[in-house]
Amino acid sequence: MRYDEDWDDRLDTLEPLPELEPLAPDVEEPRPPRRRWIRKRYIAAGVVALFMLLVGWLAITAPLSRSLQPIAPPSITLVADDGTPIARRGALVAPPVRLSELPAHVPQAFIAIEDRRYYRHWGIDPIGIARAAWHNLLAGGVREGGSTITQQLAKGVFLSNDRSFGRKGREALIAFWLEAWLTKQEILERYLSNVYFGDNVYGIRAAARHYFSREPEELTLGQAAMLAGLVKAPSRLAPTHNLSGARARGRVVLQAMADAGFITQKKAQSEPRVRLKVRHERDMPTGTYFADWVMPAARDQAGAVYERQEIRTTLDTRLQKLGEAAVRRGAIRGAQMALVAMRPDGRVVAMVGGRDYRDSPFNRVTQARRQPGSTFKLFVYLAAIRAGMTPDSPVLDKPVTIDGWSPTNSDGRYLGEIPLRRAFARSSNVAAVRLADQVGRKAVIQAARDLGITSPLADTPSLALGTSGMTLLELTSAYAAVAGNNLPVRAYGLPKEQQGWIATLWNRPKRLSTRERDMLLDLLAATVERGTGRNAQLAVDAFGKTGTTQDARDAIFVGFAGDLVVGVWVGRDDNQPVPGLAGGGVPARVWRDFMSHAIPGAAIRAPEPVDEDPEPVIQLDENGLNGSIDVGPVQFGVSADGEGVTLSAQPSDTPPPPPESRRPPPEEVDPDMEPPRF
Repeated sequence: MRYDEDWDDRLDTLEPLPELEPLAPDVEEPRPPRRRWIRKRYIAAGVVALFMLLVGWLAITAPLSRSLQPIAPPSITLVADDGTPIARRGALVAPPVRLSELPAHVPQAFIAIEDRRYYRHWGIDPIGIARAAWHNLLAGGVREGGSTITQQLAKGVFLSNDRSFGRKGREALIAFWLEAWLTKQEILERYLSNVYFGDNVYGIRAAARHYFSREPEELTLGQAAMLAGLVKAPSRLAPTHNLSGARARGRVVLQAMADAGFITQKKAQSEPRVRLKVRHERDMPTGTYFADWVMPAARDQAGAVYERQEIRTTLDTRLQKLGEAAVRRGAIRGAQMALVAMRPDGRVVAMVGGRDYRDSPFNRVTQARRQPGSTFKLFVYLAAIRAGMTPDSPVLDKPVTIDGWSPTNSDGRYLGEIPLRRAFARSSNVAAVRLADQVGRKAVIQAARDLGITSPLADTPSLALGTSGMTLLELTSAYAAVAGNNLPVRAYGLPKEQQGWIATLWNRPKRLSTRERDMLLDLLAATVERGTGRNAQLAVDAFGKTGTTQDARDAIFVGFAGDLVVGVWVGRDDNQPVPGLAGGGVPARVWRDFMSHAIPGAAIRAPEPVDEDPEPVIQLDENGLNGSIDVGPVQFGVSADGEGVTLSAQPSDTPPPPPESRRPPPEEVDPDMEPPRF
């Protein structure tokens, strides 16, 4: 046997070795339980300490002692941009209500729309906050709030209305405080007795009296729903200014009451439409036209507070005085007048809503909706420019009939084919109607919308002549859009809040193209230089348009120069004609009067006086008789001696009037009267 074979036999007889067990991993010895417990205790103690410090800070800064006291009616002082007080206003309030004396549907309406879980939370509703956050996330913005009725009541005790984390924390603390010390019934009574309902009205009793001339104990279901709906945006939804919006919001409240089980679906749908019966207070609060206009926005900015607040406005006291003086000097018997001045960005610096606020607080700048007349032609010509026309493009100034209607020029003159520039300057009615029909009235309406006109515009042939009503503030804002080349311009009376970079990018204004704006300025300048607006000429570049409505019921001039955009309206409150009234007359002269004082160097220097009956210069001496007399630019001389009489003529030494006093020679005088009868 070989050696290797013997070795194989031996290997076969050996038993296999057992498998080796894997080595156990190194295991760290557990720490003693006591050390781990001490660490958790320190962390918990730190959290509790921070929480106590936060609560202590909130308790010190939050006026808890005031939270159980009656809320004082807020008082606001409006000041001009230089700090000069211009108006002080207090709130319209009434005695508080008792929940037990109100119809059940009154508190139910507020609970359904503002805080459906009111009786199931302790001042803060995490479920409501989460639901509102989810809805806002789906909507892509803030559409719904999560504040409870208790939190809304708590807002009234703060000395400021900032939106900081600290204020929200103090608000939550006071909400818990109110829930701990007051019953749900008492909290709801205080809320209903102090919440803001628009029109400077606080509390449901004052609101019921103001809007419906009745007590809150007599409110119908529809009336209660409308009042509950106002709480979301009281200034915007006040039914005296936005009845349709208030009614629509009231329908939302009725549906919310049905969803909450307070009323049936059938009842929510069958409730009749609410009608107003506004009670006008005998004692009108003192103020100004500007203060009346800006006060609702000031109320929203101030919120409900204990102490008097000062709200700074955009009003310029110097320009306001100049505007009031210009209106006084230009007033005509039997007619009213209004003036508004703003910067090109819409910042209102002067507002005169009538001849005398004490006699009539009705604001003819913001409240009167009158026809703009030919000032509306700005939008017609903008549409024409967008269609490819230029100020040199021809247009027919001839009679025309569209849809059975035949407009006429006020002076009865028709010049045939003329450039757009001349048609705009002389305010040709037939040319404007032809242009609107050529480019399409929808294009004209779109041009008006782009410049900021929001009032309804009737799609009829007379649209081009300004037959759709709008306010002077709205019309002047549209001209400001051209002046500043920002579309659209919204007039404002309170300084704008600083926007974040996202909002700045999202809300970037539109602009006219360079071509569009330059051509509009060409047309507007032609009106002032040689058209119907020559009474508005200044020593600086001026741009504007006249407008006169049917039968001389309204006369308007709107224009801009420097950094001011100004609109002037003249007419009667009863809409009766004013004989001889035209936009190129009194309104243009009042506009020039205001601008001449408001803009440095804008006043046209009067020419040096010329002696119409000059006294001759005569000398008598031993050489005979010598004399001279200046007649205009020529000096005539005469001399007499023993040889006879000698006559002579030579240029006068009197210098001509300075260039500033020279005005363009008149081309044609066309009264600005639009639109004709139809």
